[in-house]
Amino acid sequence: MEAVVKQTKNAAKKIKSYGILTVATVIYAAAISLFLDPNNIAPGGVTGISILVNRFLKIPTGTLNMLFNVPIVLLGLWKFGWRFICSTMYALILITIFINSFAAYGAMTEDLLIAAVIGGAMIGVALALVFKAGATTGGVDIIIKVVRTKRKHIKTSILFLIFDSMVILASWIVFQDLTVAFYAGIAVITDSIVMDKILYGSDEAKLTYIVSSKPEQVKQRICKELDITATVITAKGAYTNAPKELLMIVTRKQVYPRLEEIVKDEDSSAFMIVSSASEIFGEGYKDITRDKI
Repeated sequence: MEAVVKQTKNAAKKIKSYGILTVATVIYAAAISLFLDPNNIAPGGVTGISILVNRFLKIPTGTLNMLFNVPIVLLGLWKFGWRFICSTMYALILITIFINSFAAYGAMTEDLLIAAVIGGAMIGVALALVFKAGATTGGVDIIIKVVRTKRKHIKTSILFLIFDSMVILASWIVFQDLTVAFYAGIAVITDSIVMDKILYGSDEAKLTYIVSSKPEQVKQRICKELDITATVITAKGAYTNAPKELLMIVTRKQVYPRLEEIVKDEDSSAFMIVSSASEIFGEGYKDITRDKI
């Protein structure tokens, strides 16, 4: 009975995840086809490259985005396996269909500032939803994930900045228009700000200590499902003198409910201490060097 309940929960989670992905792809495609692409704004990444190449080959932007992503997805499949790639392929296929479909409606506005801000914000919302669903939109996301398996010291944000800057520079060359490149930069910045706010919220986070009789199972699920890590502290029970593992975990406020759910699933009798952390510095949080300058 317990196994059936667990399977039902997993199925419900998967359906919810793919539902979120579907909504996210509609938002992403609308941002590209209705705001950015018709105004010659290339918002970085593979989609930005697709917009630029479209001006030469006249192949639909959505189709180009899929074609450019095929070798990247194969790379991701080789490095991370089918489970990671399946949801990404689903997102990519829908993005291709929706970008090409929405292109028939033309630009919603010809004001470059409005197009850059709204388009960038919509992409930020879409990407945040995609990442929360445990997928990616392919392209640069996968390339950066691969690069960081070998070069963990390089910050994710720096890699994104490098790729996006190269596309923005290319848009200046292709369109021979510094203004368009400037607004492409605004779109990228807006995208980044909105995505960070949705994914991470404010600086405040939850600091959780967990004492469980099943520390390995809890630890594995946290690392796998939440894509965060934990610090294992060797401890000893004062009454029993039995050795224990104390897990120390920092999570964004938005992620904490999922952490609590994992602990309850694995060990309903686990002992948890939860407190607020006003500031967190390090990978995935604030840059301690930048913020002190």
